Amino acid sequence: MGYAVVERDILITNPQQKIIYIPIISLQMLITNNKYPFFDLSEIVPDNDIPFKPYQSLKPVKAGNYIPDLKFLNDYSRWQSFFNGAQTHGPISLRQLLNKPLVIAFYSRHWGQQGFELLKKLNNIQQEIKANGGNLLIISDERNDELGKKAWENSLTLNFYHDEEKNIAQIFRIYSDNDPVWNRFSGIDVNVPLLATYIIDNNKQVIYNHIDQDFLGTFSGEEIISSVYESSLIANSRRSA
Repeated sequence: MGYAVVERDILITNPQQKIIYIPIISLQMLITNNKYPFFDLSEIVPDNDIPFKPYQSLKPVKAGNYIPDLKFLNDYSRWQSFFNGAQTHGPISLRQLLNKPLVIAFYSRHWGQQGFELLKKLNNIQQEIKANGGNLLIISDERNDELGKKAWENSLTLNFYHDEEKNIAQIFRIYSDNDPVWNRFSGIDVNVPLLATYIIDNNKQVIYNHIDQDFLGTFSGEEIISSVYESSLIANSRRSA
């Protein structure tokens, strides 16, 4: 049997001298259809070993909320204090710490310069916070030598509590595995607590909250000092009543 090829069709001549035209596109479709092996969708076995984590957006604590579960451990390795840049050693009284309006700020070195700017702003008002009857505590997600170096170079006078498990950040709802921080901010590849600042009174009620979501410099030291003063005034009036 002989074959002759035309431009668009395949012309086949058979012994009976009958001419049959077969469109090339049909032949290509035939080849394409046989190119991949056939399989049944029922043969696909789902992998049930991959854990599923439902997305739950962070809902940070706000002023008016209570934090009844707020607790700090007496473990010495968790506490670190600096005075004019030099590390100090000595016991910290949790009773005295929580018996006054407490400014709590969350810090992580993974925030880079933005995180360190928060430390410097808090350092600038730490004396006024104490003068108005309050205390200041920084919650860090890890203990490292870099912090001591920055404290020395910038003469920081701050108290730190290292919470690597991020338990306190979870209580304030500013950290969660289900809503990592890179969902909100670009340029950070480690899931850490948000840069948040709170004030709680001696009844563990939140009286002030601030999260600079867009890094627009909305942090106000005056508002913090004012809130500490008002809370301390109310607490003293209750004691004397």
